Amino acid sequence: SPLNPLFQAMESEISAAFDGGGPEDILSRAFKLTVTREDICTLQPLGWLNDRIMNFYMGLLVERSKKEGYPAVYAFNTFFYSKLSSTNHKGVKKWTKGVDIFEHDVILVPIHLRIHWTLLVVDLREKTIKYFDSLGQKGDHICKTVLKYLEEESREKRNIELTASEWTLHSMGTEEIPQQNNGNDCGVFVCKFADFISRDKPIIFTPEHMPYFRRKMVWEIIHQQLL
Repeated sequence: SPLNPLFQAMESEISAAFDGGGPEDILSRAFKLTVTREDICTLQPLGWLNDRIMNFYMGLLVERSKKEGYPAVYAFNTFFYSKLSSTNHKGVKKWTKGVDIFEHDVILVPIHLRIHWTLLVVDLREKTIKYFDSLGQKGDHICKTVLKYLEEESREKRNIELTASEWTLHSMGTEEIPQQNNGNDCGVFVCKFADFISRDKPIIFTPEHMPYFRRKMVWEIIHQQLL
């Protein structure tokens, strides 16, 4: 209930994050990222989430996945896909230096398409690549680009050939996942798609949850802890 003292303390902290000082004040630091008040302010109603907020939140999801009972999650940086699509595997080879992405259960690829955020999810347990777009656009070519990347990464890193025919590629339809009802919430949708998927939970939120999710994310980023 809103009268809960804990809830009130959180609310006042969230408001202070938006209005409590200068834009360059540092409010959180982790995952080699620094989040300023200006970054946090993109979580205000109708704000457009920036790369820093997206990458920080993905970092929180990866951190949580190290706990007992969660699938092992690897998340690529938001700049990964644009680099991959404009070059090739060689162009991003160093991004996974010292990491075997195939030791994970789920790989998250947040994607920035000029002015829109979408999410690609690789499930290595099921051999599926799914594309999540809260505006309902198809991303079959994006799925194919990432499958090709996985084939080359597997060959190069593990000397194992992936059998492409064993993989299922699918762009989620508008009846399968919630859709945004404005031009601003795509980043929050991507973060929450990733949140539910990285807990193996069905995606049951709606656009009505967005204002709440935004405020909750402010608290989570400042405290570096998912609620």
